[in-house]
Amino acid sequence: MILNIYKARGMTSFSVVRSIRYITKEKKVGHAGTLDPFAEGVLIIGTGKDTKKLTEITNDTKTYIASIKLGVLTNTLDIEGEIIKEKEIPKLDSQRIKRILNSFLGDSMQEPPMFSAKKIDGKKLYELARKNIIVKRNPVKITIDAIELLGHNNSNITFSVTVSKGTYIRVLGKNIAEKLGTVGHLDHLIRTRVGSFLVNDSKTIDNIKALWKSFAH
Repeated sequence: MILNIYKARGMTSFSVVRSIRYITKEKKVGHAGTLDPFAEGVLIIGTGKDTKKLTEITNDTKTYIASIKLGVLTNTLDIEGEIIKEKEIPKLDSQRIKRILNSFLGDSMQEPPMFSAKKIDGKKLYELARKNIIVKRNPVKITIDAIELLGHNNSNITFSVTVSKGTYIRVLGKNIAEKLGTVGHLDHLIRTRVGSFLVNDSKTIDNIKALWKSFAH
């Protein structure tokens, strides 16, 4: 079974897997692409034999809506981290922001952040980062298929972006802020699409629980 789950803000991707395992009583449950705890939106879950389909789904493009809080950089590049740098925000206009967003279109190399679930020598990067250990991360080739400005004010930029597997939107947010002449971190992130799975069709864990109960009867 493949489930399109709406992961709530504050939950880990693994806690969603655990909940689905408990509801369905399936031993084999996995997900297609981690969603950070502060992020929300589409998380694809596979159970039983269908966990084999997850690799293919993970390789699909993904769409996000993100908000960058400008002028403040955190160590995690998101709202959950500690502030490590503050910088003045230059005056922004839509045309300049759009130009800078468009400069990220196409293929580029991106260095994974230290606060991530990526493993190097068998150790998760975020576990090393929490001990203040910084290790060399090899940049990964990413592709940005589409990027669009949705709105901005003096301290925030909201945009939508469609990306290839392995793209960190937190790193993209940091890089956009730098090109604008300041620093920044993500204060909101919603994954609205994974391949052909859309956020409007996603179900909460409570929805699944209720459906499962009705099936059981």
